[in-house]
Amino acid sequence: MFVVIFGRPGCPYCVFANELASRLQNAGAIEGFRYVDIQAEGITKADLEKTIGRPVHTVPQIFIDETPIGGYTEFESYVRQHRLLEPARSV
Repeated sequence: MFVVIFGRPGCPYCVFANELASRLQNAGAIEGFRYVDIQAEGITKADLEKTIGRPVHTVPQIFIDETPIGGYTEFESYVRQHRLLEPARSV
């Protein structure tokens, strides 16, 4: 599973999404991730709308294996539902 995060500088939820993707990668739960700075790449929300097929009002916009899943809240929910990060067990 590969995650792509479209975000912008100064966006706290973009930071949270990056941190979660990093934790998933370090745990071996995903193959990897890529963060795309939409401002640096010249990507507009209208460009994202064309790709996603619905209005885009906020970032981050997150794709899992090229499928758009939404923003950080949806990403976190996906991780929980699929149990990609199991809590550490104490001995």
